[in-house]
Amino acid sequence: MPNQETGEKTIRVTLVRSPIGYTEDQKKTVLALGLRRMHQTVEHRDNPALRGMIRKVVHLVQVEE
Repeated sequence: MPNQETGEKTIRVTLVRSPIGYTEDQKKTVLALGLRRMHQTVEHRDNPALRGMIRKVVHLVQVEE
């Protein structure tokens, strides 16, 4: 979990749709986000690289800021 004391903004990402049937690069992006199972939620520090990964699989995930 990111450190809350530093004031860095975090993003919670939840896998809400299965990547089965989607392209291999989208499956790998979901894994790179740390999502292994349906309805699993992970927290990441907000940065442009993470935003790009989320944009690539926005149809599979739910994002909370």
